[in-house]
Amino acid sequence: MNLFINTQIGDSYTSSSQKARVITEYWVSKQIYCPSCGSDITSYENNRPVADFLCGTCAEDYELKSIKGKFGIKVSAGAYHQMIKRISSETKPNFFFMAYLVKVNEFFVVPKHFIVSEIVEKRKPLAETARRKGWIGSNILFTKIPLAGQIFYVANGIEIDKEVVLEKWQKTVFLKKVKKTEAKGWILDIMNCIDTLNKREFSLREIYSFEPELKLVHPENNFIKEKIRQQLQFLRDNNYLEFISKGRYKLR
Repeated sequence: MNLFINTQIGDSYTSSSQKARVITEYWVSKQIYCPSCGSDITSYENNRPVADFLCGTCAEDYELKSIKGKFGIKVSAGAYHQMIKRISSETKPNFFFMAYLVKVNEFFVVPKHFIVSEIVEKRKPLAETARRKGWIGSNILFTKIPLAGQIFYVANGIEIDKEVVLEKWQKTVFLKKVKKTEAKGWILDIMNCIDTLNKREFSLREIYSFEPELKLVHPENNFIKEKIRQQLQFLRDNNYLEFISKGRYKLR
């Protein structure tokens, strides 16, 4: 994989945003493969409302969001209401995220089954003095996406082996079958709790320690511990976790 950006591709454009779009999309079309099946991806025609890239083999499509510089804990995602509408539809794409300067420093994909409304932050409306007064933007919060849902091709300027990328994608495809928003939210919440522990092996008691935070997120539920056990069972049944002894689990 050639990590260097060909900036000459954008020389015919005067707008900096157009230049950025052209050079980043060109790089993706030449260097990135489909994380679902490993095949080449192709660009959609310009201004297609659904996505930027398509895999002709498995029909997965992808939207690219790029930034010149480094990612923080969030990235701009356009108009809030439009973003919520898109990720709530049946045609929502997977998302590519790209950070670059002279070359690509970070590139990762977030599968669509991790894209839920909880990861989208609503920004304050633009001031009355702004050209687009009242416009409400949004951010995607990376801190709300489980680590398993951030699959890196390039991390800190280093390419990740293709087999690792494909394997990580397949590890969470079981989430596609979870259609109910509330159920999906609970599963992702527990995955985030596990990530916070930052260890491969953990106890049920350690996950119980997140009960106060989970209660704030799900105030209507009075059986938090029962829901925790239910999600751990689901993750175990789908080979995301391994049960190693009474009250103890291990990430696969």
